[in-house]
Amino acid sequence: MPTLEDCNPFCQLSAAGRARLREAQVSRHCASATPLLVKGQRVSGAYFVLEGRLRVFSLAPNGNEATLYYIDPGETCVFALNSLFNDLLYPAWVQAVDTTTIALLPGPLFHHLFAGEAVIRDLTVRTLSTLVFRLMAELEEVHSYKLNQRLANLLLVHASGNGELRMTQQQMACHLGTSREVVARLIGELVGAGLIETGRGRSLIRDARGLAALINGPAGSAG
Repeated sequence: MPTLEDCNPFCQLSAAGRARLREAQVSRHCASATPLLVKGQRVSGAYFVLEGRLRVFSLAPNGNEATLYYIDPGETCVFALNSLFNDLLYPAWVQAVDTTTIALLPGPLFHHLFAGEAVIRDLTVRTLSTLVFRLMAELEEVHSYKLNQRLANLLLVHASGNGELRMTQQQMACHLGTSREVVARLIGELVGAGLIETGRGRSLIRDARGLAALINGPAGSAG
């Protein structure tokens, strides 16, 4: 099982920093779809993904979810860092996408490492910068693309190397902030156009250029 000490930048800590890390870090295993944080919760430390994936999302009054960003192995949650440094309540919701292992660094430990270890300060700045770009890209997509274009972009960006995306229609709907029924209709249109084919809990891209043309072409269905 991976440990935080194996990951950058923690493998570059001083001997004293690594000793503190071994003493205080807490690991947790989470099954798929396990909720980890809810809006308004007080954050007790910094969360780092060792394996698996976390999804940070917002929740509208009508119950629709919308993905804000994902946290992949070696990454941390910048909202949690912001809450930790500024004594704020957590502003979103977090759940495990797959079976996930996380390491929690209690707040006092992370503050200590931040003050004494340059690699942790560098990690924090890079994490903040990366999130700004990710959120700006998501915001631009929401304002610039129609829903069918956003769905095509989801398929192209998140599919594996063989063109397969393992997400249910409900998961796609949650990511896009719409209903499963709307996604089902748009998926049907993509299938009908020969751009993808579908199976249980999966979509397979058949025409990547066609999906790209849909994104770059005239705005389509708003959903």
